Amino acid sequence: MNRCPITYELCGSERYSEKGLRLIAPKLTTLNDLPFTAAEQRQEAANRANKLSIQGVQPKLSAVISVVNQQFEIVDQFGNYIIKPQNDIFPELPENEDVTMKMAKIYGLEVPFHGLVYSKDGSLSYFIKRFDRYSKGKKYATEDFAQLSGNSRDTKYDYTMEKLVKVIDEFCTFPAIAKADFFKRILFCFITGNEDMHLKNFSVITKAGKTTLAPVYDFLNSSISIKNPQEELALSLKGKKSNFKSTELIDYYAKERLALNDKTIDIILSDMNKSVSKWSELVEISFLSDVMKEKYLKLMENRIRRF
Repeated sequence: MNRCPITYELCGSERYSEKGLRLIAPKLTTLNDLPFTAAEQRQEAANRANKLSIQGVQPKLSAVISVVNQQFEIVDQFGNYIIKPQNDIFPELPENEDVTMKMAKIYGLEVPFHGLVYSKDGSLSYFIKRFDRYSKGKKYATEDFAQLSGNSRDTKYDYTMEKLVKVIDEFCTFPAIAKADFFKRILFCFITGNEDMHLKNFSVITKAGKTTLAPVYDFLNSSISIKNPQEELALSLKGKKSNFKSTELIDYYAKERLALNDKTIDIILSDMNKSVSKWSELVEISFLSDVMKEKYLKLMENRIRRF
């Protein structure tokens, strides 16, 4: 019995469920494999790097969906999907990012449509729909926190969690709402072992004259992908990046720095407690290997125990 890599539903002998295919395009009846191996995708990403607007360390390709050919097609411009193949250094990143993003959605965070797609070598690549595009060649104004704070790719780790509060206050239309959303994201990243949320992994987006935090992206459990993780947050909080206690995240950061009231914090923590069992279920049925599933669940259990 196969499980759909887009919805995680059981789908019999088919590779994808009908629901999964319809989420990509209403008239899609099947989804052909990407016509590249994982290695070929990485090479394509390198070849096209200077033509694409997508930034980041992970190899990425820009794509569109062709209903006629029933497959994702790689393009140089006007792509409305991003595809990330298997990484040759860090194992199972597509599977890791996919399940983590699904967990974020359960937690109530705004998550773009995403899933996994098979490649011609049988490997899985991660795909996500671009949230900054709304028609061919047209984009919403989107800026990451590195741009907003006057930093660059080279200095994206040279900042503090405390300073991020000023960025939200200055650029978001409704700062109080944005700061509650931001704390929820930070809490989620901490619990799911994402120690690589640097300045370029947070953005704001402007629609209809209102600037809000952009939908989440690049959420994955980076701690289980590296051998000896030394940090728990990419940006320092209270002068450190690891060994955080719940009081430092809640009393110091949420209450003191973000100025969130007790009711807002209680709702965020209640949402977390309600989501834990569903998160574990998602990890169990995800496309991660058994070894990686065990690592993920163990880390998550350890982090939640601190609260």
